[in-house]
Amino acid sequence: MKILRLLIFMCLIGAKVQSQDFQYSQFYAAPLFLNPAFAGASDLTRVGMNYRNQWPGLDHTFNKYSAYIDHYMFDINSGIGLIFNGSMESQSRLNSNEVGLLYSYRLKLGTNSFLRVGGQASFVSRDAYFGDLVFGSQLNITSGTIGVDSGEGLDVDFRHRFADYNFGMLFHTQTFWVGVAGHHLTQPNVSFIDDQISVLPLKLSAHGGIKIDLGEGLINNYFSNSRQERSAFIAFNYKHQDPFNQLDIGTQFFIQPLVLGVWYRGFPVKYSLPNNESIIGLIGITLESGLDIGYSYDFTISKMALRNSGGAHEISIRYSFLFGDPNQRNRRSTIIPCMRY
Repeated sequence: MKILRLLIFMCLIGAKVQSQDFQYSQFYAAPLFLNPAFAGASDLTRVGMNYRNQWPGLDHTFNKYSAYIDHYMFDINSGIGLIFNGSMESQSRLNSNEVGLLYSYRLKLGTNSFLRVGGQASFVSRDAYFGDLVFGSQLNITSGTIGVDSGEGLDVDFRHRFADYNFGMLFHTQTFWVGVAGHHLTQPNVSFIDDQISVLPLKLSAHGGIKIDLGEGLINNYFSNSRQERSAFIAFNYKHQDPFNQLDIGTQFFIQPLVLGVWYRGFPVKYSLPNNESIIGLIGITLESGLDIGYSYDFTISKMALRNSGGAHEISIRYSFLFGDPNQRNRRSTIIPCMRY
């Protein structure tokens, strides 16, 4: 494990290393993380949280968490949002924390078609602890002991702060949606070492889907004679972040209040880097109160194997409600027909 920590250390401080973004399997349940144009896209006020525990079967685990709030302002056709993102890597105690402000504008193109344009500005903090690293200069082969001073002159704690910027666009009707986003537009330097460069590569993504109405279900409310919604969604999310390409494609069935889904993550077409990562199963519940809860599990299909990695667990919770003039409630017809998780 000491060797593993040393390798991680070298990767983190190397001059030419390129960092990669974390990801969520339930990316539509983390809308502001996916695309800034989703800020205010529900035409309501949303509060949500996401948590991901990746590869719990390994000693070297990754944890990711997000919390967000967004709100749509009808009078100026704009959405605003605030997002907190954090991640923690166990072995090197690498922690990344981000706070971002988002704004989006909705432009009506037709009777039922809309274009949303959004941007995000963030402040990011990266912290790492390397006090547990052991170098060869600390080893005493004769006595079998480990010395205190490595002679490397490295600080125990490393900290780095930087600004980051994202941009996105989203077109949608009442039956389908398609969007593009660019993250890390300025490709900031994330190196812990002064005068060294380790850029965070530009991440480009394209996502979209279609909603298929499966007909009305049983009566949901006898007073209003409303019926349960039954629908299917087919969607995708493609990402490119040098040198990797990745595609998430899947389907979800919404039989109110239950949501069931399955996803494939990878890239089925062979290219320079193999990428067949996982099959994802999802279950969720959507309540009339505005509360949505989802759970998903990643079944690893790569060479790492499920028995070694332990897959990945992910939980999402969000609450949507109408804040402001109740007369605006009938304007919810402009909500994106997006997958729920």
